Parts: sequence; structure tokens; C-alpha cells
Amino acid sequence: MLGFLSALGPLTIDMYLPSLPKITEDLHAGAASVQLTLTGTLLGLALGQLIVGPLSDAWGRRLPLLAGIGVHVLASVLCIVAPNLAVLGTLRVLQGLGAAAASVVALAVVRDLYSGLAAARLLSRLMLVVGVAPILAPTIGGLVLRVSSWHGVFVVLTLAGASIMAATALVLPETLPVAARRRQNAVRGYARLFRDRAYVGLILVAGLAMAALIAYVSGSSFVFQDQYGMSEQQFAYVFAGGAVGLIGATQLNVRLLRRWTPQQILGGALLAGVGGGLVLWLLATTGIGGLAGVLVPLWFVLATVGLAMPNAPALALSRHGEAAGTAAALLGAVQFGVGALAAPLVGVLGVGASAMAIVVFGGMVAATLVFYVVVRPGRLPVEEPEPALVVAH
Repeated sequence: MLGFLSALGPLTIDMYLPSLPKITEDLHAGAASVQLTLTGTLLGLALGQLIVGPLSDAWGRRLPLLAGIGVHVLASVLCIVAPNLAVLGTLRVLQGLGAAAASVVALAVVRDLYSGLAAARLLSRLMLVVGVAPILAPTIGGLVLRVSSWHGVFVVLTLAGASIMAATALVLPETLPVAARRRQNAVRGYARLFRDRAYVGLILVAGLAMAALIAYVSGSSFVFQDQYGMSEQQFAYVFAGGAVGLIGATQLNVRLLRRWTPQQILGGALLAGVGGGLVLWLLATTGIGGLAGVLVPLWFVLATVGLAMPNAPALALSRHGEAAGTAAALLGAVQFGVGALAAPLVGVLGVGASAMAIVVFGGMVAATLVFYVVVRPGRLPVEEPEPALVVAH
């Protein structure tokens, strides 16, 4: 159930990716303007988490979650009849606000029940379900476009949101007891988190790694469909290939945690991502290797992001279990907020492979610098790897 909740945001982002060129044509807009609708969704996800996080610490997990998914469903219905790009962009922000509840509550529930290595392992397993969304979403979007217009994508999102809402109401229990709920000033709660240097650094690492991923997400449809002439279905297959690398890395992380700590894996993944990003940028800029010269290093970088995604959040949330909702909210807001900057940046630099590559590379370089300069992994508490370890409370 947590996996499906975590997948709602990626489904909302990725399902309409094959539609971007058609939306550009149908609504008579530029590519950069249409990419701003993706930015709007990400901003909604970021802002929504800042709102829902403290509410979930004060009122429990279920009520804010169900209300948020209800907002997502309503926005999806209205997107079906959006008459122009301005209205569509506004409704995409509202969609993001609703989906934010699912993202932040899923993380908070993990922290309610687990910590340390156990949380990192569970997050890795959740990434298996989350990773299916980038595989299925563009494929579903491409199939919908074969029988309908881009409006049909939002019909599917409406049905998906309603189904997840019903399943949540029936299956997910309340994980935050009344005695553990904290009603505090949200601003003070966030201010306290900002005083933790390591926590702030870790959420920035998560956000910058997300920026590299979003640069790929926002630019890939234009790169592969316009520059390399792929059909919508071919693009869906290529996009799925990247998702397979991302998913495979998150599941490899479970095994790696038996030998290394989360901070060791995170540090190694970031350094490898910088190397892969540099190769991607050089090959995309020079054109050496053609399509393969872009795909191979790109998929490698996505795999390094897959190793970073479970470990950075697990390390960050382990520091603030007493306010899991607020801590998860700030984490998610920074992830999607920083990621939101990557989408228009790709559009400003262009819609070619070199523009996408330089933002992907830049995101990995920045994440690595923050990890080693701000977080200082040597100062983080070390929890020794142990295959049989299960921590629940």
C-alpha cells in the first residue's frame, strides 16, 4: 500500500510525458512553456508536503492523506476539460498538491515503524514499486494516445487516484497513536530542522539527485522523439529501460547494505554518478556514439541515482523520528522543489541531448559536493551492517 501511495506522484508526472509534443502543438505553445506544466506539478508536490507534514504529525496519518488524494482526483477531472495551457498548468499544480499527501505520509509511516538500516531496506523495497511507475506510466500514456487525445491521460489519472484513495481507506491503518501526536507551530518545527546541518545537507543531496532525474524526465521526450525520431511507443520502451536500471539499483542496495553502511553506499554512488554524468555530457555534446552514446551513460547515471534515493532519505529521517511527518515533508519539498528547477532549466538550455546531459551532470556534481562538504559523512553515526537486523518500534 505504501508503494502505491509513493507511486502516485511519479504516475502524475510521467504518464503524460509522451503527450508533451502533442500538447505543444494542440495548445499552440512553445516547448519550454509546456515543460512549465511539469514544473508546476513538482512545485505542487513540494508545497503540498510542507503543508501536509505538520498536519499529519498533529492529526494522524490517515485524515490528511485521504483529503490530499481527494484533491488530486478533483484536479485530474478538471484537467480533462482544461481549455488552454494556463488553466492546465494551474491544475497541474493542484494535482501536485494532492499527490504530495501520498508522498509525505508514506515516508512518515516508514519512520513511524522503522529506523536506521531497517528503514533503508524498506525504502529500497518501496522503490521497487515506485520504479514501476516510470515504466508503466509513459507506456500507458502512449497507449492512451493511440485511442484518444492527451485529455484521455487525465481520465486514467482520475481513475488511478480514485482507486488508490479507496484502497487506502480500506487497507492502511493509522500508524501514529494519539499520544504521539504533536501540535506545534509549523514554522518553529521547520526552523528546528534547519538547525541540523547534516539533515539539511542530506535533504539537499536527495533534492539534487532528484534534479538529475527530473532533467532526464523533462527532456527525454523531446530528445528521443524530436532529435532521434522515435515514436511515442518507442520512447516508452527507452524510458522503461532507464527505469529498469533505476529499479535494479534500488534492489541491489538491499544487498549492499549487508556489507556497507548507507553513508558509504551513498558516497560511492554519487562519485560514480559524477563520472557517468561527465561521460554523458561529453558524448551528447560531441555526438560521438549517436543514440547509444547517450543511452548507455544515461542509464548508468540513473542507476547511481537509484542507489542514492533510498539511502539519503533514510539517513535524514533517522535523525528526527519524533517529528517524522514534518521531517519527511521538508525532505520531500526539497526533493521536488530542487527537481522543479531542473525542468525549465533544460528547456532554457534547449531541447537537445546536450542540454539534458549538462543538467544531469550538474545535479550529480552539486549533490556530491554537498555530501562531502556539508554533510561530512565521517561525522555521521555509524550503524554496523547486519543481514538479519530488523528494527521496529
